[in-house]
Amino acid sequence: MACALWTCLVLALLPSLAASGFPRSPFRLLGKRSLPEGVVDGIEIYSTTISCKVTSRFAHNVVTTRAVNRADKAKEVSFDVELPKTAFITNFTLTIDGVTYPGNVKEKEVAKKQYEKAVSQGKTAGLVKASGRKLEKFTVSVNVAAGSKVTFELTYEELLKRHKGKYEMFLKIQPKQLVKHFEIDAHIFEPQGISTLDATASFITNDLLGSALTKSFSGKKGHVSFKPSLDQQRSCPTCTDSLLNGDFTITYDVNRESPANVQVVNGYFVHFFAPQGLPVVPKNVVFVIDVSGSMSGRKLAQTKDALFKILEDMKEEDFLNFILFSGDVTTWKDHLIQATPENLKEARTFVENIRDQGMTNINDGLLRGISMLTRAREEHLVPERSTSILIMLTDGDANVGERRPEKIQENVRNAIGGQFPLYNLGFGKNLNYNFLESMALENSGLARRIYEDSDAHLQLQGFYEEVANPLLTGVEVEYPENAILDLTQNSYQHFYDGSEIVVAGRLLDENMNSFKADVKGHGAINDLTFTEEVDVKEMEEALKERDYIFGDYIERLWAYLTIEQLLEKSKKAHGDEKQNLTAQALELSLKYHFVTPLTSMVVTKPEDNEDQTAIADKPEEGAEASYQPPQKTYHYVDGDPHFIIQVPEKGDAICFNIDEDPGTVLRLIHDPVTGLTVNGQIIGDKGSSTDSKTRKTYFGKLGITNAQMDFRMEVTTEKITLWNGEAASIFSWLDTIVVTQDGLSVSINNKKNMVVSFGDGVTFVVVLHQVWKKHPVHQDFLGFYMVDSHRMSAQTHGLLGQFFHPFDFEVSDIRPGSDPTKPDATMLVKDHRLTVTRGSQKDYRKDARVGTKVMCWFVHNNGEGLIDGVHTDYIVSSLF
Repeated sequence: MACALWTCLVLALLPSLAASGFPRSPFRLLGKRSLPEGVVDGIEIYSTTISCKVTSRFAHNVVTTRAVNRADKAKEVSFDVELPKTAFITNFTLTIDGVTYPGNVKEKEVAKKQYEKAVSQGKTAGLVKASGRKLEKFTVSVNVAAGSKVTFELTYEELLKRHKGKYEMFLKIQPKQLVKHFEIDAHIFEPQGISTLDATASFITNDLLGSALTKSFSGKKGHVSFKPSLDQQRSCPTCTDSLLNGDFTITYDVNRESPANVQVVNGYFVHFFAPQGLPVVPKNVVFVIDVSGSMSGRKLAQTKDALFKILEDMKEEDFLNFILFSGDVTTWKDHLIQATPENLKEARTFVENIRDQGMTNINDGLLRGISMLTRAREEHLVPERSTSILIMLTDGDANVGERRPEKIQENVRNAIGGQFPLYNLGFGKNLNYNFLESMALENSGLARRIYEDSDAHLQLQGFYEEVANPLLTGVEVEYPENAILDLTQNSYQHFYDGSEIVVAGRLLDENMNSFKADVKGHGAINDLTFTEEVDVKEMEEALKERDYIFGDYIERLWAYLTIEQLLEKSKKAHGDEKQNLTAQALELSLKYHFVTPLTSMVVTKPEDNEDQTAIADKPEEGAEASYQPPQKTYHYVDGDPHFIIQVPEKGDAICFNIDEDPGTVLRLIHDPVTGLTVNGQIIGDKGSSTDSKTRKTYFGKLGITNAQMDFRMEVTTEKITLWNGEAASIFSWLDTIVVTQDGLSVSINNKKNMVVSFGDGVTFVVVLHQVWKKHPVHQDFLGFYMVDSHRMSAQTHGLLGQFFHPFDFEVSDIRPGSDPTKPDATMLVKDHRLTVTRGSQKDYRKDARVGTKVMCWFVHNNGEGLIDGVHTDYIVSSLF
């Protein structure tokens, strides 16, 4: 289960402090040899400490590792720490022989330039990468001279979210060698008082754990310490390797004498709300399930297992229905059905008989579910005091019916109209997760990735359990008018049992003596208002006893929550609104020194008598790292026109042709997020034949626009025209020139090619093919090569653009074809089984005359089955 609703403070200690010359694993230190105890290849880690200070659910964590190089030569030492995806790094320092090299948080665009300089010099850079379901891994390495000591210190912060009635700190421990001083030291301060506190470890028996572990709580304070001796760390009494390899988990909850608690420090406040003992509001649930061909096998079996368990947990007051979508849409019942024992038995039979088939029609499946829930409310088929929930599960992208993500989002948004939340579950990696997340967020829900693993059914069940027991609907948190500034989200469609609503803000008048906070919501039986009278001065006096906890925690909690919500809002916003939200989040990230998706931690460290720059970025869901060097793979269209799609994971390529009449304009790339669009117009040979089997066609014109920059470019075989607004600049292919402006670079290389870059991460090359002017048949044409697309959004589409997203294919049954030199095969791709032919095309990017041979599997019939929809869907009216 991902951390969006989980309460996780997760950290894996891999002071896999590893020395150069040995292969390094992300999870262990290899290449050990017989050396004094605690020393591995000359490197001794003599201290590792994890200091956790939690104040009112806000966790401040410092991971410190100290090592010494006992070898007689310099060694490279790597420091790896895993931390929660929901956490923000706030500081990192590297200290060598008493000299400290601090990290600085900078705007990502500024930090990137330092990164590029390091990469251009062939140097490595530190990155934060996604690591499994809940974690990101911070990595940095440094050369340490013989006899020298090094200290790594990483600080990160996060707000712990309540899940199933408890807060959880989950620490993944993997030092992989004995450490003289190893300690986890967690201090918890909760003004409401701590009601329960526990700690467990997966890697050690309770008997052994007991002597190394101490835990206690009293009143508002709790403490956990895990400090195993060297002997307690051994995997056996005479072993020199460590058994510290697994999960260390701290769980706690607070007293709930009052449903709400407000705390004020230095003009900032936080309001926690989690009522208990309320009756559950009946729910109306429609499950919209993808049963396309790609769901076959284990995925569908696990989905059915989860649905069986969910049906067991249904309450008789609930109403439900199932909608299955593949190429078309089918339903279990025409309307919502009450969860009576008889109906649940019938539902189990229906689930048992679900079979996979066909394509993926997300649009129609969701609209059917929305219509069903809306009609049930309008026709009073469900209780007046009930709440509706729509849950969709899919493992792929739409490839039949409405396929455009932005149009599906618009249809769903208009149909729901704010009536109820949409929860999107993305099964596996071969899907547009950003699309699912954006669509869920703009409909008051959330998206969750379901990982393809043996416990996928438990992940599905776990998500349902989080939303199974709504206690309140239409929750509004209200404060006195003109008294509060910079309020975080204070309106929620649901409050679920076991969770918690957190609102933070700033007092307009820091000298205010008191204020009132009201929480209003609709319960199962009646409407409720919870009122909390806050005595500001008395509260600040009471909180002075938190001396041993870190400083202005409520202000930092407010900043953390505000940034998190601004980033979430920006995912569903467009245009000026998106820019404003991003600018606000960036300003706060820099002010409070948070590494967020908008900032980077820049670390300057000593390397061979010169400074070296390392960058730590915040990766986004589904990405390995939020900044990477430009990718080496590229997709392109050149020649007749031949489209070539590289699939680096397979070490192979797929190709297809588009046969259309000269004059036709095709949409190659369209990205609604970055605003980039590329269209190409087809030309034919002189006196070209009308027979599509014998005629030759090419691209003779390209139209390139960037809506955000108000920029257009028309490329023909004769000239290049650039427009900034209405102002035009015209260049010839005979020019050798570089044109630059903010966020744009155009480089024309005399009669060869043109390289266009929009900032970092969007670069393409246009190749000019010239023939003899008096040639009786052929004429000049253009090739288009997308060489770097990693900054393009997940919503990018078009004949080329759709392949910027990861996708998979399998080739089997290779057999002789009609041409003995070109075998046929069967390809399974995007839920289609196609007959493909092995062949080759040319890559003219480096040499427009000769080219380089590229082997590929050719998809016939204008790419049918490979491209989304049919090729005529990509015909547009003009270049612009």
